[in-house]
Amino acid sequence: MVMAFRFKWVPFAATVLVVALGVSLGQWQGRRAAEASAADARLQAGQAGAPLMLGAAAVPEAEAAGMEYRRVRVTGRFVAGWPLYLDNRPSAKGVGFYLLMPFRIAGSDQHVLVARGWLPRNMAVREQLPPYGTPAGEVTLEGVARLHPGHVMQLGTAPALKPGAIVQNATAAGVAEASGLRMQPFIIEQTAPAGAEDSGLSHDWPAPASRVDKHRGYAFQWYALAAMAALFFVVTGYRRGKQN
Repeated sequence: MVMAFRFKWVPFAATVLVVALGVSLGQWQGRRAAEASAADARLQAGQAGAPLMLGAAAVPEAEAAGMEYRRVRVTGRFVAGWPLYLDNRPSAKGVGFYLLMPFRIAGSDQHVLVARGWLPRNMAVREQLPPYGTPAGEVTLEGVARLHPGHVMQLGTAPALKPGAIVQNATAAGVAEASGLRMQPFIIEQTAPAGAEDSGLSHDWPAPASRVDKHRGYAFQWYALAAMAALFFVVTGYRRGKQN
């Protein structure tokens, strides 16, 4: 018995489109998995290495990504007149704010934006912030370099960046533009108090989530869709041939 295959252009064109889409998206998710794997490797290497001493020299923006997750140490003074509060930042202790503050690097007019820690929210009065201390003199702090302090969904129009503002999101570049301060193209997540006056803040930062398995799973699903589309075209073609 000879199996006949009946070819039709419309199902064939639809199958080609679905297969091409599935393969393309599968490859994209594969690249995302490779990027996530590289980020995990940088995180492990950065945590294991000795702290990098950050000086007054400006770090080129192209090199900032290579510094992410590195442990860093820097000496200077907090610019206490320019605090920013990132809203809707949860921790194990509840919902609250991340405190961002520029830090002037010793011996220069160069600054780095420091995520000083987490503050709890007053659930009754959102704008009422708990007290915290800021060192007045020169201190040395340690932390982890990050490209940004994380992004959350912005509802409505974002308020202007200004001293004391409660905002959803902020970046080093945005703070530099709003304040007029020269700023390194990354932030530092402070990991411990910088002296006795540095008080009232939690430094229990969430660990970056590994996304490797998620992207690999998505890639498998897209490749499976492409394979199923091709198989469906072949099976239905033979069914049409058998019916004739």
